[in-house]
Amino acid sequence: MATLTYMAPEHVPVLASELIALLDPQPGETAVDCTFGGGGHARLVGERLGADGTLVCVDRDPSAEQAFQELRDELECESRFIRADFADALAVLVSERMRADLVYMDLGISSLQLDAVERGFSYRSDAPLDMRMDSDQEVSAAKVVNEWPQDRLGGVIREHGEERHARAIAREIVRRRPLQTTADLVDAIRAAVPPSYRFGRGHPAKRTFQAIRIAVNAELDSLDRGLPAAWELLREGGRLADISFHSLEDRRVKR
Repeated sequence: MATLTYMAPEHVPVLASELIALLDPQPGETAVDCTFGGGGHARLVGERLGADGTLVCVDRDPSAEQAFQELRDELECESRFIRADFADALAVLVSERMRADLVYMDLGISSLQLDAVERGFSYRSDAPLDMRMDSDQEVSAAKVVNEWPQDRLGGVIREHGEERHARAIAREIVRRRPLQTTADLVDAIRAAVPPSYRFGRGHPAKRTFQAIRIAVNAELDSLDRGLPAAWELLREGGRLADISFHSLEDRRVKR
């Protein structure tokens, strides 16, 4: 098992050469891509599996399913897409008694989602408060920001964002309700934190946006359920790799 930690999302797919080196896909093997996204990792893995290999791609985002359809015709290997949270999809594969040689996850947000400004994942653009990876789900950032009690909201920002000004930020958000856009949320965060926190430490909204996104999509719950299922799915000698972007993911994978 390998844990890859990467701090900047500029490159897509991230850590591609490292992932391939660690997984070492071989012709005829079976691989499960738990977070298909735009398909960058899947393309590299699928090319190495050859005509006798199998690639199962998973993603909850409907735009990822469209990307899979475009990739499918390029691959020699047998391929399949499951639109679901990866923890649920892995449980289904285990119940089907499938055995995999490779399972890998690129955790967190994908460039496919971040680049879609209208989905509200970025604190650098003004957009509706959405942040849903699955556009069919009920919980959105607007619901979290405008309806959750202050104590619950503050706890989420503290625990999922590791934000030391979480209580003040939650208090300011509640004071300004209802918030309509990501710009409204950024303004509330800026007003809640000390002036010194707004300069030289990265964007002051970064940790809060991360926390709300994780809460909206229940990302840590998926990881807690998905890791044991992935381990169970592997054959003897199988390889599991996870690309993690922050300590909350990294700690879970290492444990």
